[in-house]
Amino acid sequence: MKRFLRDNGLALTFGLLFLGSLTGQAFAGNADLNNRRLVDGGDPIGLWQYVFSSDFAVDVAENWQSEYLQFFLFILATVWLMQRGSNESKPAHRLGPESDEQQYLGEHAKPSSPPWARAGGWRTRLYSNSLGLLMLVLFLGSWLAQSVAGRSAYNNEQLIDFQDPVSWWEYVLSADFWNRSLQNWQSEFLAIGSMAIFSVYLRQRGSSESKPVGAPHDKTDESG
Repeated sequence: MKRFLRDNGLALTFGLLFLGSLTGQAFAGNADLNNRRLVDGGDPIGLWQYVFSSDFAVDVAENWQSEYLQFFLFILATVWLMQRGSNESKPAHRLGPESDEQQYLGEHAKPSSPPWARAGGWRTRLYSNSLGLLMLVLFLGSWLAQSVAGRSAYNNEQLIDFQDPVSWWEYVLSADFWNRSLQNWQSEFLAIGSMAIFSVYLRQRGSSESKPVGAPHDKTDESG
């Protein structure tokens, strides 16, 4: 058990932080919604009713989609783009998808390599891009969920204000939908760009997200 906890510490820790913050969001969001309903003369709703409501779903989905968009774009961008001195970047001579030998594919696979790395054909091509594809699918799925839940929440507000509800396409093209999306996207792009730049000059001893403390500023693709 101790070895399992050690070997999976990152996943377990952030999984627990995720569940804790999601639970906190549910309680805080329910309280906030009930305050607004009381101001408008409505009745408060219970926690579980809120958790299964479009208001909670859209708030969760709009954050998830921006996170997966960030990872998808960063994974793709780091294939072709570099930031000299950043441990988040490959050096210039390795830009691009690299050779089969560098990636341990086909005849260059190691005994411990995943089976699809040595299989060849469509299986190797698919597995070679599987991480980026998964991030893209998760982004598109959560963005679709945001649009569906967001439309429902938006139409609830429309009906309260005695206005006509909108279709899914009308909502996707609305300012409310794009305001929700872009306010999250800009923060993700800022964070990942800042990390790439700050890691050139700043250090965190012992972290794989940092270069060794004594590494030169222009040293690229080295973690310590």
